[in-house]
Amino acid sequence: MNVLGIESSCDETSVAIISDDKLTSNLISSQDFHSKYGGVVPELSSRAHLQIIIPLVKDALTKSNLELSDIDLICATAGPGLIGALLVGLTFAKGLAFSLNKTFLAVNHIEGHIFSGFLMEEKPEFPFLALVVSGGHTLLLLVNDFMDIKKLGSTVDDAAGEAFDKVSKMLGLGYPGGPKIQSHAQNGNADKINFPIADLKNSFNFSFSGLKTSVLRHIQKNYQGTNIPLSDVNDIAASFQMAVVKALIRNAEKALSEYDVNSICLAGGVAANKALRNAVITLGEKFNKKVIIPAMEYCGDNAAMIAYRGQKLFENDVTSTLNVSPFPGLSADIFS
Repeated sequence: MNVLGIESSCDETSVAIISDDKLTSNLISSQDFHSKYGGVVPELSSRAHLQIIIPLVKDALTKSNLELSDIDLICATAGPGLIGALLVGLTFAKGLAFSLNKTFLAVNHIEGHIFSGFLMEEKPEFPFLALVVSGGHTLLLLVNDFMDIKKLGSTVDDAAGEAFDKVSKMLGLGYPGGPKIQSHAQNGNADKINFPIADLKNSFNFSFSGLKTSVLRHIQKNYQGTNIPLSDVNDIAASFQMAVVKALIRNAEKALSEYDVNSICLAGGVAANKALRNAVITLGEKFNKKVIIPAMEYCGDNAAMIAYRGQKLFENDVTSTLNVSPFPGLSADIFS
């Protein structure tokens, strides 16, 4: 079986092919030009997707030694994400499926992240605890099997990745915030500033708005404008990053104390953060659980996870119609 996956939810255009359960191509085109605007510009993102999607599909087929006619299943991200960006990949995939008379499946972007650990040689074992941390979402999930996902907690305000971007902007480091904060944090003292961590009692939910505001107040109190010494920038970055990691690990630890799982899986764009990866590995050692963290190319937005999730949906008799619409966010009841 040959599965073609397409991902275009934000500022990466990606095309992947899974052939007989083996990933044969996973091409990603990143829109680096957004950095000069301090964030993703939706209209520019959509135009960039339009320009690159056909060449990427051709290159993916060539790399996999396949023709379009060899594809059996076509999958594309339907959401959540930027509507304009989603429309490009989703509409292209539907048109391709219709013209080739192939099966089409719409895939939830977050579900792609949840199961991205299965792209690794060592895979998660059900049931597993999934910590999905990205620019738009922070979720703690109990995953019993491919079709049974239970939401334990989510953010009540900012996502962790969003907080990284905003703090990076406060420090004058630019966009994207995650890599820049991490780079400066490596040279800083994480114990220098004790930023508060929200404690939502009797809940697995997260809150990063207060932490973000605390960083802002610290900067306003101690510095004039954005004229912050480099050593202080490093300390603020390190202290902020540590607070985020502690908040994430604290709830994951609470969940591990309450639920019997076989594995822990960290996923999403922020899963590329070294401090968070190390903290999850340490957590796994503490609870004697197998830890699966996707390789860097599978942490960010990528089509390999979309193709994989689409194939699993297909194997579980899930179908999509060609009139499916893109959706910008997660509905409250998306996970049971």
